Amino acid sequence: MSININRALAAFTKKKYHIIIPFTMPSLALFLVFVVYPYAQAMYFSLTKWRGLTPKPTYIGLANFEKLLGDAFFWNALKHNLIYLVSIPLITIVIALYLAFLLTHGRARFRKFYRITFFFPQVMSLVAIGVLWSFIYHPTIGILSSIAGFFGAPEPIAWLGNPDLALGAVGAVVIWQAVGFFVVLFIAGMDSIPASYYEAATIDGATRWDLFWKITLPLLWDTIRTALVFLAISATNMFAITQTMTQGGPNRSTDVLSTYVYERAFLSGKFGYATAVAVAMFLLAFTLSLLTMLATRRESVEY
Repeated sequence: MSININRALAAFTKKKYHIIIPFTMPSLALFLVFVVYPYAQAMYFSLTKWRGLTPKPTYIGLANFEKLLGDAFFWNALKHNLIYLVSIPLITIVIALYLAFLLTHGRARFRKFYRITFFFPQVMSLVAIGVLWSFIYHPTIGILSSIAGFFGAPEPIAWLGNPDLALGAVGAVVIWQAVGFFVVLFIAGMDSIPASYYEAATIDGATRWDLFWKITLPLLWDTIRTALVFLAISATNMFAITQTMTQGGPNRSTDVLSTYVYERAFLSGKFGYATAVAVAMFLLAFTLSLLTMLATRRESVEY
């Protein structure tokens, strides 16, 4: 009897794979063509000297990566990415958690209106956001300079023209743009937590801080981990808004790895070296994502 059952299971498994494989092959083929092959091609170009004009690049081995080690512009851009990596995920998640908790458990009126308002920057183009905030930051016609003047600033503030302010100004725009998405994400996670948990804790005398720290945060941890990975990857890119608002200036004070790749490739014509920088950026994003997942790993709380 057991032999017949094993044979039946084996036959079912064999038929199952005969059904699954044909359906997965198109997706696998698209993944190989549009993801794996471009990555492999980029790895090869990073080992070449190529200006993008000749049909065949010149293979030079690891020379591009050796040059990276002594490239002050590369390390400057990397430093800015690391600053964004530390600040943007932390600030974004703290603000998003606070707003999501207020909209879920607070007494705020017009909650649906606030949710839509917070999410609105997500439907805007990053280029449009960069242009919009460039006008907001404008030293003479920008609203921020007008507000600063109202409070007694002696002269217009060059938010994007001052090397000491530009990096923070661009980072603030990224946080403004990202917060709404994570507010909605965290609200969805909080809405899935049974209300009976909060009711029982409230009866026992728990404060709102206790509700957040001992119920919401542990049960929302997997969602927060996912948010950290997304934000870590975003912090290693930063191209669209930085290129739109400052092009890496002034004096490279907002330069990041992605804008440096653009400069080396399309302004200097050094496609091989630019690809080496892009490969370094990919390895950085991959390593940071992996470390984030490992550092925040903990047992899942089921409910």
